[in-house]
Amino acid sequence: MLKSKTAKQHLIIFTRYPEPGKTKTRLIPVLGAEGAANLQRQMTEHTLFQVRQLQRICPVSYEVRFTGGNLELIQDWLGCELSYQSQGEGDLGKRMERSLLCAFESGVEQAIIIGTDCPGVNAAILASAFNKLQQCDLVLGPAIDGGYYLIGLQRTISELFTNIDWGTNRVFQQTVDIANKLNLSVIDLPALADVDRPEDLEILTQRP
Repeated sequence: MLKSKTAKQHLIIFTRYPEPGKTKTRLIPVLGAEGAANLQRQMTEHTLFQVRQLQRICPVSYEVRFTGGNLELIQDWLGCELSYQSQGEGDLGKRMERSLLCAFESGVEQAIIIGTDCPGVNAAILASAFNKLQQCDLVLGPAIDGGYYLIGLQRTISELFTNIDWGTNRVFQQTVDIANKLNLSVIDLPALADVDRPEDLEILTQRP
């Protein structure tokens, strides 16, 4: 399943197939169904571009974990050369935990999950995350809205994905609290903004 069996650092990209009316729904009142889907498409492609830039400086493998659509639609969109897996059933925590279990079972030593909602994520931040992960148990990229845009681990820790109020402004703090209870060492990355709501669209105009 992994793009490269020899890479010990692995990146998992969570995204959604950009079907109008079923993606970025909170932006539909402003952008329309087609516009919201196009934004989802553009942000995913931007993320993949940054990951390819990362591969120029770090020996990482990566995969796309998708929801919505199907494998044929995803391949028609992003190409057949990438590694794809459905996110599967369950809440976000279950889906992330499942993807990590699969990665570590494949022999990966460091795994990072990112979404595609944060235009500030770039190759330098991803490289920094992998570097910091060599020094700690958990790397988190806090989102300004109270969630996180990145989580990195050296092993699957199920507790970090259980009893979290996904989609709320408590996600990051709840995760940190659990990590502290488990005596995990944690390093934070710079806080970045997600694009989920109409008021977030201004972020896109600020992107270089």
